Amino acid sequence: MSSENEKSDEPEQLALIRETVRTAKVPRAKPRTWRGAALAKELPVARVVVNKGALHLDQFFDYAVPEELDEAARPGVRVRVRFGAGAHQVKNGRREGGRLIDGFLVERRATSDYSGPLAALADVVSPEPVLGPEQLGLARAVADRYAGSLADVLQLAVPPRSARAEGRPSPAPLPPPGPPEPGSWTRYERGTAFLDSLARGGAPRAVWNALPGPYWADEIARAVAATLASGRGALVVVPDGRAAARVDAALSDVLGEGRHALLTAEAGPEKRYAQWLAVRRGAVRAVVGTRAAMFAPVRDLGLVVIWDDGDGSHSEPHAPQPHAREVLILRAGHDRCAFLLGGTSCTVEAAQLVESGWAKALTAGRDQVRKAAPLIRTVGDGDLARDEAARAARLPSLAWQAVREGLKTGPVLVQVPRRGYVPKLACERCRTPARCRHCAGPLEAPEQQELRCGWCGRGAPDWHCVACGSNRLRALIVGARRTAEELGRAFPAVPVRTSGRDHVLDSVPGRPALVVSTPGAEPVADGGYAAALLLDGWAMLGRPDLRAGEEALRRWIDAASLVRGQAEGGTVVVVAEPTLRPVQALVRWDPVGHAQRELAERAELGFPPVSRMAAVSGPPEAVEGFLAAAGLPADAEILGPVPLPVVRPGGPRRPGDPPPGEQWDRALVRVPPGSGAALAAALKQARAARMARGGGEPVRIRVDPPDIG
Repeated sequence: MSSENEKSDEPEQLALIRETVRTAKVPRAKPRTWRGAALAKELPVARVVVNKGALHLDQFFDYAVPEELDEAARPGVRVRVRFGAGAHQVKNGRREGGRLIDGFLVERRATSDYSGPLAALADVVSPEPVLGPEQLGLARAVADRYAGSLADVLQLAVPPRSARAEGRPSPAPLPPPGPPEPGSWTRYERGTAFLDSLARGGAPRAVWNALPGPYWADEIARAVAATLASGRGALVVVPDGRAAARVDAALSDVLGEGRHALLTAEAGPEKRYAQWLAVRRGAVRAVVGTRAAMFAPVRDLGLVVIWDDGDGSHSEPHAPQPHAREVLILRAGHDRCAFLLGGTSCTVEAAQLVESGWAKALTAGRDQVRKAAPLIRTVGDGDLARDEAARAARLPSLAWQAVREGLKTGPVLVQVPRRGYVPKLACERCRTPARCRHCAGPLEAPEQQELRCGWCGRGAPDWHCVACGSNRLRALIVGARRTAEELGRAFPAVPVRTSGRDHVLDSVPGRPALVVSTPGAEPVADGGYAAALLLDGWAMLGRPDLRAGEEALRRWIDAASLVRGQAEGGTVVVVAEPTLRPVQALVRWDPVGHAQRELAERAELGFPPVSRMAAVSGPPEAVEGFLAAAGLPADAEILGPVPLPVVRPGGPRRPGDPPPGEQWDRALVRVPPGSGAALAAALKQARAARMARGGGEPVRIRVDPPDIG
């Protein structure tokens, strides 16, 4: 055929192709509406959870599945759907219009519960299933517990997609390792039995009071190894990246490479998503990570571990603000797996788990504690009164002596309270915190006004101390920077290193040096610190919060755990009133006993965790109207409302603070044990109804707030 004939036939061929496409029965893909497209022959309905966190939309929505998406539209995949089309936007029996939003396909069905026309799935974003039924059930349980929406929880549970990570295959899973040696678990009375139960496939639940020293990460790794030896998976949640790096290194030593995944924000979105996919696909069976890892989709989960549950980093700042400890407790119940809550200190919530019988105590004998813990020495007002120069510098002679002796053999840690602690009122004579007679909330005198309660707002004009009878108050204020400067001037030949919010050190060498750190930022010293100073203890104990004593003791014990044992000359000096309960617990190294006594007092006064509590905050009129309309349980008690501090524009903000410059109120709603679920359901229903009506002024709800004053 000549070239001329080829040219003459070309228009005829193009016309034939166009006519064929025009008369075809199956239309081309139309992701906007799929108008006229055939539906899937089997299970043509997709049930979708859409990415809309509004409480009044906290339900599944049904969509039609076009035939071209039939194969890709599997349960668990990410999809795009049209949302918000009105009932009048129906063409050829298909709902059209609305805005494109993301969602997850959770189920394929033969029919829909909705009798009207359905919109079609716009697209399947990726054929990779990322949401399984176990994860969906956990997310629903977390949403119900915290009066939140399923979509908000899924935003926390499923990380953002990376197409490049999805395109790479995950490594083949390795066979289960052999049971590990008990190692330093032999120091605990039931430590070896705990590991043996995990290796046999058991599901023990324990609250572990770890001995001071550097072995806790290795002990967690051995518990994970024992679980993997039984053919199951394990999940470890730690408060920060430094702790995750220590457990990561310990897991590599005990298990070898390729058996666990590290899920932290420091890895970056793509690498973290690739690690998460390896867990989802079953390529690895062990996970260690920070707060977001509490939702990690570990297959055949056999053990969940949380370390240092009192750390504020475990509390999620985004809605519905779940706490990692409570999420892991839910997972232990749903998956019927083992549970290990560990830390050098002990929270009241941990003590309640043991008190209720839900978990067993996993502790060491007193001989092991005395061998591992450093010597604790106290400095009180009497010592300061005898040393006026030390009072001006907040460093008594005992502290100077401890620093000098410690620097002869190694580094010395100096813990100074974090800047910005809010002053608290206490008895001037005995420093007993000033509390309300009605609800036991903290008393305040904002801007030198009349004394009132920070919880219920009642005045207290005739306050007097319940311990000594005095009617004089004092404000406990902190100033730590000057102390660090004085230490540097006092020891000019010794290097001074700082670790804090702006620059956190992971470790320091074992040479003599002064290491000044804020609580929680203490670096690990090679061979341990020779000594430690815990300064301004009254400032930590004087925070206007129910957990002030528990938090101060936890910070002290965490720092003291980095110091060498008493047999090696390790000494810790705490500058605080020796008769106070947290100080005595530190001297005896008895955080469990302190937590048990705190729990008994809270049970008597009706405080969390014995009771359940929710905070409702917003503009005064909105809070009042919301509480009046909410169908709260009959046994609910409302404390307040009281005004919240006004946040100045440009100033620092914490999660839950009102918008800058606005005056908000906060009310606390308290219910006795057994009514927590009813309280969460009532608050969720009331807020959903408010949003469905158009809302008005915003109202925020937080169930089990970590800080209640």
